[in-house]
Amino acid sequence: MVNTQINSSGLNLYFGDNHVLQDVSLDIYKHKITAIIGPSGCGKSTLLRCFNRMNDLIPNTRIHGNVYLDQQDIYAPGTDLSRLRASVGMVFQKPNPFPKSIFNNVAYGLQIQGRYSKCEIHTRVEQSLRAAWLWDEVKDRLNCSAMSLSGGQQQRLCIARALANSPSVILLDEPTSALDPQSTAKIEELCIELRKSVTILIVTHNIAQAGRISDYTAFMYLGKLVEFGPTEDLFTVPKDKRTESYLTGVFG
Repeated sequence: MVNTQINSSGLNLYFGDNHVLQDVSLDIYKHKITAIIGPSGCGKSTLLRCFNRMNDLIPNTRIHGNVYLDQQDIYAPGTDLSRLRASVGMVFQKPNPFPKSIFNNVAYGLQIQGRYSKCEIHTRVEQSLRAAWLWDEVKDRLNCSAMSLSGGQQQRLCIARALANSPSVILLDEPTSALDPQSTAKIEELCIELRKSVTILIVTHNIAQAGRISDYTAFMYLGKLVEFGPTEDLFTVPKDKRTESYLTGVFG
């Protein structure tokens, strides 16, 4: 039985007069990797940011429809956005470590909450770095600047930073587009491992990447969800001609 963790229903988003997302209804399944693919400008990243309300930070944004996380309406009045964004972590296209030590990058979100002891913070930092496959590489230099890490290590540090808050979902917005092939492969393997404990939603321009790591794939075009289903089915027998054209490189 596949459980739905996130559900959007009739989701419409406007930036001013620009109708960016049009009636998007999508189920994201628990402890699965869901890829969102489609040509540039089709609304992939905007949709991703709807799931932790990051679009709220953009002026003149209007949203209609519903988004539920574990059956709770995340757009309901009074929603605690700090708690939501801890529960739905996000990793961006380019690694964006804070100009702090490796340790404090991971600990920061815990420290500002003010409810964890130093011992608890140290434990969770180590757990998060281990979960992101980074501990063995940095355990002897936790007080060094995060900027001293390679690009791939910085991105895994950003994943560890998200994991420190014990999220139920992690949103990845093209997390490997700025990385070399070796670092990309490591992030992909890490995602497959993390799926055991968190739900992963990844936006990617890399069709092969979606095919390698995702359980489900959503294809978007011009702000609309064209097709969604198990990755193997969508890649081998797409139901919509636009999906087939995109996957075969006719456009994109």
